[in-house]
Amino acid sequence: MAEFAYEARARTGEVRKGVMEAESEEAVNTRLRQQQLHPTKVKKKAKALSFQIGTGVGMTDLVTFTRLFATMIDAGLPIVQCLDILANQTDNKYFSVILKDIKASVEGGSTFSDSLRRHPKVFDALYTNLVQAGEVGGILDTILNRLAVYIEKNMKLLRQIKGAMVYPSVVLVVFIIVLSILLGFVIPAFEGMFKEFGSKAELPVLTQWVVIVSKLFVGNFHWFVLSGIVSSVSVVYIYKTPKGKKFFHRMMLKAPVMGPVLRKIAVARFTRTLGTLLASGVPILDALDIVARTAGNVIIEEAILYSRQKISEGKNMAEPLLSTNVFPPMVVQMVGVGEQTGALDTMLNKIADFYEEEVDVAVGALTSLIEPAMMVGIGGTVGVVLIAMYLPIFSLAGNIKGD
Repeated sequence: MAEFAYEARARTGEVRKGVMEAESEEAVNTRLRQQQLHPTKVKKKAKALSFQIGTGVGMTDLVTFTRLFATMIDAGLPIVQCLDILANQTDNKYFSVILKDIKASVEGGSTFSDSLRRHPKVFDALYTNLVQAGEVGGILDTILNRLAVYIEKNMKLLRQIKGAMVYPSVVLVVFIIVLSILLGFVIPAFEGMFKEFGSKAELPVLTQWVVIVSKLFVGNFHWFVLSGIVSSVSVVYIYKTPKGKKFFHRMMLKAPVMGPVLRKIAVARFTRTLGTLLASGVPILDALDIVARTAGNVIIEEAILYSRQKISEGKNMAEPLLSTNVFPPMVVQMVGVGEQTGALDTMLNKIADFYEEEVDVAVGALTSLIEPAMMVGIGGTVGVVLIAMYLPIFSLAGNIKGD
């Protein structure tokens, strides 16, 4: 969708100006007329250079909006007034434009959930379907509070993963830079110094090997860079294909150390999302379809869709989940108990609580394991290079002392 700046005249003669996100100029005119406004000027806004990453609306913005909106609805304020207040209150200008467009859509006669669907990058299928369930059931404030809790817990999961990966990533980048400097500049400088001593100082075997590696690195540096670029582009291209994405997602779940953590995260997200949807009154087949689309892993998505198909054929949820070999047996057993007792949503939320704690512990253990392993590996590599460079100096000093 594009942004259009407009001017319109109300029946009272008042001139109103604003910005609207729409597919075309005709769509803007139609929407303005629905709001009892006569459009006098509609112009598409030129796209400015921007370094915006993602949707421009962060999870914190979404949680704040959801919490405040729920409070206002509970206090009895009309939806249009809530949107107007929040659009003017938010510090995120991009989000403000979106909220004003949603407000205009609601004023034009659309439902709140349909208006949210106009911005799928900000309000995903889970959000809009829950809002729709809240509108139909007359419990929009309750639904919004549940959504806020869900988004906050999802933020916590994402922070845990990012926190576990930031430190090793930074250390790895620093290690590559340091090693490149050693191989490209330090070792050649030492090698030139060694050559000045000629035959008086025969290089140790370790030093000879390090010098050979340095020469290979310096002489073929452009090939290393080119192969790195080609490899990265190839991985990205393969990942974008359905078979490639499925292969990488399967390998991620089977990875020796990271795999179990990713599986626990997937279980926590699946149970939390499904539990929230079912507790809000969304039918189970629709809920499973939404959960599958928000799974974030093709293997998990296929397992959920397979279970959905079997449930539509009359089976319970536990049996197909177990046959996929994706979800742990304990989870499947607890789901089965929840089905039998008629409290599936409560059971799913309990499973999510348990696995979120498990993820917290697993991420902490993973960080504790990665840090010393990387320090030993990096320290050992740099240490070997430094020892190889100083061995000839010690040998030469011994020879001079002997003379």
